[in-house]
Amino acid sequence: MIDPLLLTDFYKTIHHKCYVEGLTKLVSYWTPRMSRKENMNKVVMFGLQSFIKKYLIEYFNENFFNVSKKEIIKEYKRVICNTMGDIAADTFHIEKLHDLGYLPIQIKAVQEGTRVNIKTPMIEITNTHDDFAWLVNYLETFMSCNIWQPMASATIAYRYREIMERYFDLTVENGDVTKSCGDFSMRGFSSIESAQVSSAGHLLSFTGTATISSILYLEKYYNCNIENEVVGIGTPSTEHSVMCSYGTDELKAYKRLINEVFPSGILSIVSDTYDYWNIITNILPILKQDILNRDGKIIIRGDSGDPIKIICGDSGAPQNSPAYKGTVELLWEIFGGQINSKGYKVLNSHIGAIYGDSITVERCEEICNKLMQKGFAVSNCTFGIGSYTYQYNTRDTFGFALKATHAIINGEEKFIFKDPKTDIGKFKKSQKGMCYVYKNGDDIVYKDELTIKEAEEYKDNLLEIVFKDGKLIKDYSLKEIRNKLYGKF
Repeated sequence: MIDPLLLTDFYKTIHHKCYVEGLTKLVSYWTPRMSRKENMNKVVMFGLQSFIKKYLIEYFNENFFNVSKKEIIKEYKRVICNTMGDIAADTFHIEKLHDLGYLPIQIKAVQEGTRVNIKTPMIEITNTHDDFAWLVNYLETFMSCNIWQPMASATIAYRYREIMERYFDLTVENGDVTKSCGDFSMRGFSSIESAQVSSAGHLLSFTGTATISSILYLEKYYNCNIENEVVGIGTPSTEHSVMCSYGTDELKAYKRLINEVFPSGILSIVSDTYDYWNIITNILPILKQDILNRDGKIIIRGDSGDPIKIICGDSGAPQNSPAYKGTVELLWEIFGGQINSKGYKVLNSHIGAIYGDSITVERCEEICNKLMQKGFAVSNCTFGIGSYTYQYNTRDTFGFALKATHAIINGEEKFIFKDPKTDIGKFKKSQKGMCYVYKNGDDIVYKDELTIKEAEEYKDNLLEIVFKDGKLIKDYSLKEIRNKLYGKF
């Protein structure tokens, strides 16, 4: 395993030598500085607790404090001397940290599940020992690369949930909005860990996921248990290799899958392997009674084409053709259903639709709107949200950064800040001094330019101690976080 003090950028390794003389305390704040996403002006706080447990506690103990100092220093010097030169390979500060035996760091944060306004600090980090002010921002890279992804994905998932809730309120009578969107993104991520934390962010707003390990991640780090609560659920589904194994005899494939392999329960069948519209208009009518006689639901999954047109119909296609009508209308014509109390058509409970290819926030909203315009409840189709949504993001999607704002130098408090004149939009301007974060109506805002004493006088500061001197202070559960985000999940 790698020494955690090598899990950073090269330039961090010399900063202990570069700070002003007399620096005994540094305070930095993690802030979403801007949004590159429409209608997403608040960021969901999520992922810090798992980072603390997994890395600041477990990883540091196993791979630094519980390893001999001689071994730590030997490896550190081997790496730094051979990459940046001997002058950069000072280790006195690392030896002192090892001798101390714990991380002399305090982290305050808003409660996980809180939606924090852009430009408002979410996390405060400082040192608790005068000799380790250098360590505060040394941890920036390590922390940043682990927490921006779950926050970004949780924020985007919240936006999907907002859309689905609005259309559920308009068109659905008794549906469960938490099942309306599933996470299909794992195969599009760059690592197992990235997929886990992203899907965990998704699971704050929904219960459906294809990423099994995200559920285990939440059980390990967020105090939940699938044996007594819904953390996440999967759906039995086929893929193209399954359908192709039958050749082009799709009737045989469907008949066996529906009657023999899964004679009951939910089964999602990918249906565009050869001729999607033929499946719906010719094969499903033959199997109509088999489907209606099942104790369960067959879900038809399209996987190619324009999702809006596939689900809702294409007005540019020949009138009354299958493409013109779209999946949901065709299923209604074959299987029927009922009109709910809100006046919208709901497919027979034995049949449904799902689409999981290239779904975006914008397409999700347009599909919901078109279904409603056609007189259908939006619960007739669920969405699989993939890496097109969750992987096409960076740390800059919400401008996350950890910046130093306060210091004690030779016994005096100093407000420090960043304010580049070349930064036209003031995107990179940081806070000054200590910060007080508070609720103002529906917003989470802040006041800065405070001394340590002034900040401590605000007893309603939403920044609470979650980690101090190697120990976890706050330990939230998934249920608490979901309820914080939604009132009641």
